Amino acid sequence: MENRVIRIALIGDYDPQVTAHQAIPVALRLAAEHCDLDVKGQWLATDSIETQTSLDEFDGFWCVPASPYRSMDGALRAIRFAREQQRPFLGTCGGFQHAVLEYARNVLGWSDAEHGETSPDATRALLTPLTCSLVEAVDSIHLLEGSLIAKAYETSEIHEGYRCRYGVNPEFEQALLKQALHAVGHDAEQGLRAVELNGHPFFVATLFQPERAALKGTLPPLVRALVEACVEQRNYGFSR
Repeated sequence: MENRVIRIALIGDYDPQVTAHQAIPVALRLAAEHCDLDVKGQWLATDSIETQTSLDEFDGFWCVPASPYRSMDGALRAIRFAREQQRPFLGTCGGFQHAVLEYARNVLGWSDAEHGETSPDATRALLTPLTCSLVEAVDSIHLLEGSLIAKAYETSEIHEGYRCRYGVNPEFEQALLKQALHAVGHDAEQGLRAVELNGHPFFVATLFQPERAALKGTLPPLVRALVEACVEQRNYGFSR
């Protein structure tokens, strides 16, 4: 039935060689089977997202790994739409980095905030190289009790994999988290690994890549939670 179709925009530049991109359709299929829904993921190349691009048809948004994107501005436009229009949003790896950057620029007013991968000499490089690169690494993460992510995993201690070299610059972390954006996941060294946005029904971003579990046949809890949030918003939230 049409009203059981959940449409999720996949913000990123599809590359079949990227492991996370291989995993994402599988993760959505597993979530669809679990929820008994028709879930359609549609890739939105970042350089196709212009100011006039209509995004209203999507129930949810997932900003996916493999940055730098072809268009940072395009990715930020889609993230801003999800944040301002209260659409369920998940950001993983590069999606985490750009969700943080969008918030810093458009909520905190840090117009000079940049990603160190593309602007390494910026005065306010909000994302900078991690002290220890997390490329093909697996680590433990402690989740904040009562957070959306902890509810999704039904535990406060998880192990997840990364393919990441950049994280939030510690120099700006405290100021970044003073308002609605708050930390919900840290690794054993207290590195920031997951954030959520207060006042939004579902806005979760992780530096790790939970979607990878799908390649082993496991439904990623956060993908299930994203789809469930889309259903709830479709039924009780925004109108079409």
